[in-house]
Amino acid sequence: MGADRAPVGAAAKPAYNESVKMPTHTTVPPMGTLLHDLVFTAAQRAPEQTAIKHKHKTLTYQALAQTIDRLARGLRELNLGRGERVAVYLPKYLETVAAVFGTSLADGVIVPINPVLKPDQVGHILRDCNARILITAAPRLAQLHDTLKSCHDLHTVITLEDTSADVPVHLKTITWHTVLEHAAGPASPSMNIDHDIAAILYTSGSTGKPKGVVLSHQNMIAGAHSVTRYLNNTADDRLLAVLPFSFDYGLSQLTTAFTSGASVVLMDYLLPREVLNLVAQEAITGLAAVPALWIQLAEMEWPEAAVQSLRYITNSGGAMPHTTVKTLQRRLPNTSIYLMYGLTEAFRSTYLPPDMIDHKRGSIGKAIPNAEIMVVREDGTPCAPNEPGELVHRGALVAKGYWNQPEKTAERFRPAPAQSPGLSLPEIAVWSGDTVVKDEEGYLYFVGRRDEMIKTSGYRVSPTEIEEVLYESGLVGQAVCLGLPHPTLGQGIVAVVTKAPQHGSLDSQSLLHFCKQKLPNFMVPLAIFEREHLPRNPNGKIDRKLLHSEVEDYFSNTQAP
Repeated sequence: MGADRAPVGAAAKPAYNESVKMPTHTTVPPMGTLLHDLVFTAAQRAPEQTAIKHKHKTLTYQALAQTIDRLARGLRELNLGRGERVAVYLPKYLETVAAVFGTSLADGVIVPINPVLKPDQVGHILRDCNARILITAAPRLAQLHDTLKSCHDLHTVITLEDTSADVPVHLKTITWHTVLEHAAGPASPSMNIDHDIAAILYTSGSTGKPKGVVLSHQNMIAGAHSVTRYLNNTADDRLLAVLPFSFDYGLSQLTTAFTSGASVVLMDYLLPREVLNLVAQEAITGLAAVPALWIQLAEMEWPEAAVQSLRYITNSGGAMPHTTVKTLQRRLPNTSIYLMYGLTEAFRSTYLPPDMIDHKRGSIGKAIPNAEIMVVREDGTPCAPNEPGELVHRGALVAKGYWNQPEKTAERFRPAPAQSPGLSLPEIAVWSGDTVVKDEEGYLYFVGRRDEMIKTSGYRVSPTEIEEVLYESGLVGQAVCLGLPHPTLGQGIVAVVTKAPQHGSLDSQSLLHFCKQKLPNFMVPLAIFEREHLPRNPNGKIDRKLLHSEVEDYFSNTQAP
């Protein structure tokens, strides 16, 4: 979309005191307490080390820090206030990375938006978080024209290149180059502390609309240090970032790398084969992916260079089939495999050490460093070994709740179990809603999800959000979306619908076409089943469990590839 031609930081004048390789207005603690400190600390240690690479472009840590510094000054000149939101709607470009950390330095809050989302979904996020500035590419801006009319808090759009796109009258447009070139200095020092908000990551909610998980600087820094510790990352590592930055697992590829001074190669792939080729080409040492991708990669022949370079791989976003694990062990005999469990509300909760994979088959492991994981009954008392209970996570990684959703926050973020009666202000933990069991040695095993969220291709998808699109088509009377077991996706999405009363028959092809226009590919149903009536339970609600059992056998024999 032209971003490869956009200036990343070349036009910016150095903002560095060359004797210390740090911005002249910035003082960074040895370990750093704010998100952008990760970059500046790494730049101080090894300024010429490659920080990020995208295709044929690279930025050293010094160059990245300079770009971040210039962008922060530019954002402040655009009247970005402390704690105001900056949304980024871009693929994984060098500019995307600079925007994440530049917003932090400007005391703003970064809101990464998944680049596969459609305009209506982008508009919801922009309005929900009251975004003030949007950073995107010119072609994407043109697609957003209609939805931006209702984004009244938005005042500025920064595009990676010149644009002639028509925008609503209340918006100012400016290019990335101009922001960096005209940024005046020196900028004011950061006023934030580690308890301030660093990011809002949107994840699908049971109400049908994505909800924003609020993360503090402490959350993100603590998470980065924890993961870096058990993955044993060093400056010699080269990580391949294939997951979207709107996904906490994807964003952590940056924070993990920058914590240790490692390098990150950015990639938006079309075919799994491209991932393996780039692993070999770039001598990648660390690769993170979700089960759907691992299943595909495991079935491929790996280039010998990739087999030799990979020090470790990680999985999260759903359980990886044991057959896939065994295949990867066979293909990558010298590579450590880390199986992990996490939730956006606490980033990462558990990991299974590589040497325990064969001994604790199916386990999600134990708590990551600096976190405590409890398994409790409904009354909060601890479960006995092998007794199913809810997973509760306490510690520095627990998010600050959901943006603008106090009721939903109160449901999930509650006082931690077994607190001292002398504690006047209760500590808040995140209650996952997931059922797990703990064996006699303390290893955890996932049992199931209490809610009805669908886990597909590593994404948490709200069935209600898809159902709303089905209703919007005008072609259905009632609709239910279900997640059914799928060999590569984890769960495949199917829709069970009745025809709209005004239609003589259901046009399923037209309905699928409408969904493809309104939804990203991973949310489009694989199959649509028509029913004359949808069953209901005694409370008058549609009986999803009954529908699930009725459809599952048929779907398992007819599912789409």
